[in-house]
Amino acid sequence: MTDFITVADVDALLGPDWAGTGDPVLAVSMANAWLTAKINRPVADPTPEAIKLAGAQVAKEAAAGKLYTSTQKEVQSKTVSAQSGTSVSKTYVAGSTDQSAGVNFAMALLAPWIKRSGVMMLKRI
Repeated sequence: MTDFITVADVDALLGPDWAGTGDPVLAVSMANAWLTAKINRPVADPTPEAIKLAGAQVAKEAAAGKLYTSTQKEVQSKTVSAQSGTSVSKTYVAGSTDQSAGVNFAMALLAPWIKRSGVMMLKRI
């Protein structure tokens, strides 16, 4: 995991009370893990301000308990056959969660580091 932001960075961007009743160190760790999973291109050193701002938004969501939430598998349909060779099948709804405004804003800020650049040429050998 790459450390893109620190608690001090988030304090400077959002003020000292950004974590509310949440744990600021854990929230920043979760934000760094989230950023590491999302960013798939090299990042210059020092970390660009857009990434720090995105990380701060994500850390705020993490402190509120809205970043990594549990998902449930709900049954969408269930089929039971009572004939010989009885069969049962269930179809589950894919676990989906709502994205908050902070996460959407962070994704917009990270767009230059998430999207692929250019065209990849393949050569048949």
